[in-house]
Amino acid sequence: MFLPKYPDNPTPPPAHTHAPTDSAPLPVRRPLPSVSVDQKTVAAVLVGGVVLTALLAAVAVTAISVAVAAVVLRSLLRDHHRR
Repeated sequence: MFLPKYPDNPTPPPAHTHAPTDSAPLPVRRPLPSVSVDQKTVAAVLVGGVVLTALLAAVAVTAISVAVAAVVLRSLLRDHHRR
């Protein structure tokens, strides 16, 4: 009842067809060098992530406290000028 009614629209034939070309050979894939990950590397990455997260949280808390202080000072100065 509440579903839209779409007109019958057949799909048009494709405007062009893709023809495979055998003129260029496939590029040779070189294997990537193996990377060994040990426990010290994982620990260093985790500690770095924790430190960066703590720094980001500290910046956010500082920004919020500066904004609150600015609003309070603005309110105090506005009240002082009214007298």
